[in-house]
Amino acid sequence: MITFFIGLAILLIGGTLYGRFVERVMKPTDSETPAIRMRDGVDFVPMKKWRNSLIELLNIAGTGPILGPIQGALFGPIAFLTIPIGCVIGGAVHDYMIGMISIRSDGEQVPGMVRRFLGKNIYRIYQVFVCLLLLLLGVVFIYTPGDLFVTQIVNQEASLGNPVIIIVYAAIFLYYIVATLFPIDKIIGKVYPIFGAILLLSAVGVFFGLFIKGYPIKEVWDVGIAGIHPFGEHFIPIFFVTVACGIVSGFHSTQATLVSRAVTDEHEGRTTFYNMMILEGFIAMTWAAAAMGAMYMGIADADALHGAPTSVVGIVARDMLGSIGGVIAIVGVIVLPITSGDTALRSLRLIIGDALHIDQTKKKNCLPMALVIFGVVAAVLIYAKMDSNGFNILWRYFSWANEVTAVFAFTLITAYMIKNKMPYLIALLPGCFYCYVCISYILNAKIGLHMSWTVAYIVSAVLTVAYAIWIIWFSRRRAQFHSAPPN
Repeated sequence: MITFFIGLAILLIGGTLYGRFVERVMKPTDSETPAIRMRDGVDFVPMKKWRNSLIELLNIAGTGPILGPIQGALFGPIAFLTIPIGCVIGGAVHDYMIGMISIRSDGEQVPGMVRRFLGKNIYRIYQVFVCLLLLLLGVVFIYTPGDLFVTQIVNQEASLGNPVIIIVYAAIFLYYIVATLFPIDKIIGKVYPIFGAILLLSAVGVFFGLFIKGYPIKEVWDVGIAGIHPFGEHFIPIFFVTVACGIVSGFHSTQATLVSRAVTDEHEGRTTFYNMMILEGFIAMTWAAAAMGAMYMGIADADALHGAPTSVVGIVARDMLGSIGGVIAIVGVIVLPITSGDTALRSLRLIIGDALHIDQTKKKNCLPMALVIFGVVAAVLIYAKMDSNGFNILWRYFSWANEVTAVFAFTLITAYMIKNKMPYLIALLPGCFYCYVCISYILNAKIGLHMSWTVAYIVSAVLTVAYAIWIIWFSRRRAQFHSAPPN
C-alpha cells in the first residue's frame, strides 16, 4: 500500500500547499459578495461556509468519483498517483478559479462569463454544449441511483417491466422538481447535511475497510508505470476520460457558479471550492483501491470492474461493512448522483433563463421552463432504458462532453488571468492537457472518427499546440482592446 499512501500524501499535503498558492494568486478581498449585495431569496441566498462547502461537495460528487475510479483501477496502481496529482493541479484549480471568478462577476453563470471573456461566437457554441451536457447528466443521475436502489437495496431487476423501477424514478423526479424550483436554502440547504453525513460515513467506512479486511493493493513498481490493462485500453486518454469527475470535471464549473451565489466572504473560497475537490479526490482514491483489492482477492473480476461497476459497489460494501453497514455505504453511493442531478437541472434552468432573459425569482416563470426540461429528460431516460445499448452510448458521450466542458472552463480561466496579469500557466497547462485528451479520444473512439492511435496522437498534439497559441494571442489582444482608451 506504499503507492496508495504516497498518493494520499500528495493529495493532502500537495492540496494544502498548492491551494494556498492558488489563493494567493487570486488574492481574496473583503468586498461584499453577490449573495449579500444581490440577495433575492431564491438563488442569491447567504449561507454559512460549512453549509456551502457541503453543498458544493454533494453537487460535484456524483457517481463519477466512484464508478469512474472503479473502472480506472484496471490501469493499476498508477491511478493512486494520477488521481491526486490531477486533483491538486487540475480539478481543484478548475473549481476554485471558476467559483471565485463567478463571485467577482455578480454570481454570473459560466456561459455569461464565456461571452465576456471569450466572445459571442464561442459563447454560442458553449451555450448549446453545456445545456446538452447538463441534460444528459440529469438523465444519467436519475438512471444510475434508481438502478442502484432497485438492484442493490430491493434486489430486483431494474427494467421498465418492473413497476418498482418506475416508482423509484418517479420519486427521484419529484425530488428534482422540488429542488429545482424552491429557494436553494429551503430544500437543498436543509436536506444536504443529512445526505452529507451518509456520504462521509460510507466513504470513511470503505477507507478503513481496506485495512480491516486486508485488501491486497499492488505497488506501481510491481506492474510498471503504464501497467497492463486487461482490455488493452490506452492510459492516455482513456484513463482520464474514464475517471473524469475524480480528477477534472467540466460539470463542476456549473456547480461552483451556483454555490458562488451563496458565499458571503471571498476568503471562504478555498475551503468551499478547492478543498471540496480534494475531498472528492479522496473518495475517488478510496474506491479505486477498494476495486483493485476486490479484484486481487477474487471477489470481483476484471469484467465486473470494466462493464458493471455498480455491481462492484455492492460487492465491496457488503464484504467490508457487513449487511447493515454495506447497505449504508450503498445508500451513500445512491445519494451522490441524486445530489448532483438536482443541482445540474437547477443550473440548466438558470442558464436557459439567463439566456432568454427570464426573471426566475417568480415561480410562474420557473415552472413552465422546469416542466419542459423534465419532459425532455424523461424522454431520453425512456430511450436509454428501452435500447439495450442506449445507456452505454449516453454515458460515453457524457464522459467525453464532461471533459470538453472542462477545456472551455480552463480557457475562460486562462483568459481571465491574462487580462488581470496573473500567472496563467496554472490554468493553461491543465487546459492543454485535457484538450489533448479530448481530441485524441474522439479521433480514435468508435463513437468518434475511429482513427488509429498514431494518427490520433499526432493530430491531437498539433491541435493542442494551436489551441495554446490561439488562447494566449486571443486573450492578450482582447485585453488590450478592452483596456484601450476610447478615441
